[in-house]
Amino acid sequence: MRMAITGATGNVGTSLLAALAGETAVEEIVAIARRPAELPDPRVRFHVADISRDDLTEPLRGVDAVVHLAWLIQPSRDEATLHATNVEGSRRLLDAIARSDVRALVYASSVGAYSPGPKDRRVDESWPTDGISSSFYARHKAAVERLLDAFERDRPQVRVVRMRPGLIFKRDAATGIRKLFIGPLLPPAAVRRELIPIVPDVPRLRFQAVHSLDVGDAYRRALVGDARGAFNLAADPVLDPQVLGETLGARPVPMRAGLLRSAADLSWRMRLQPTPAGWVDLALAVPLLDASRARSELGWTPRFSSTEALTELLDGIRERADLPTPPLHDGPIG
Repeated sequence: MRMAITGATGNVGTSLLAALAGETAVEEIVAIARRPAELPDPRVRFHVADISRDDLTEPLRGVDAVVHLAWLIQPSRDEATLHATNVEGSRRLLDAIARSDVRALVYASSVGAYSPGPKDRRVDESWPTDGISSSFYARHKAAVERLLDAFERDRPQVRVVRMRPGLIFKRDAATGIRKLFIGPLLPPAAVRRELIPIVPDVPRLRFQAVHSLDVGDAYRRALVGDARGAFNLAADPVLDPQVLGETLGARPVPMRAGLLRSAADLSWRMRLQPTPAGWVDLALAVPLLDASRARSELGWTPRFSSTEALTELLDGIRERADLPTPPLHDGPIG
């Protein structure tokens, strides 16, 4: 198999490459990225391209399968730039796939694509994917889901897989995640579990996480198998205020959702941190995921618990752990 990966140098891309290290079914990997990186796998060949504007037909020539991971989260104040990559870039990639002989597409969707749902039970992949209206991330994920609906209808010969994971953590992605969601004002040394005295006990603050290496393994399984359709990916336990408190050694403190949202919105408007309030809305609105289809049809079992993934991330932030890839954004974010 000859495959291509957009966004190969990011959090999930590097984990997918790690999962593919011993995969003999893959003979060549075309890594489509805005900047090349030093990667140890001799099968990897970089093609420098920006999916929002560069030609994508040439790098897909002779490719059997595509994994689409490229996505922008920053700058959060410039939705036109985000939309150009996330939605229009995805549309351009689908058009290039339609002009090629690609037989399989594995796309990085997200829990963020789902419409508001329950927090007291888990939903399967049939839950509606209309996103959360106040979150640009969710709107973009939902828009690409609609692009894929049309693509599958028009080109049923292409096997399409949609991965919908919860939050994705690993140690090596810590610096990137800190830059995207926390910003520079919080010193890494302050991210210590013993220095986190409380966690907000907000109704519906219940979410799921999964280790990046486990996500990479799920992508590998989807690539080399014959699966189609959507797959939820999440590890146990659900991260609610009580589990977070036990994991961090912190005390859950009751808090109204409106107060948490207002604090996020005000600090974002004051440019104290790069995460707009839509992310709070998303966290409180999206449903809990039932990942049993991935377990039964892909044979996927997460090796890391959600709490292990979270503590690894926090330790990585404190230790300034980073991916061995070049930065894609050198200026201020948010």
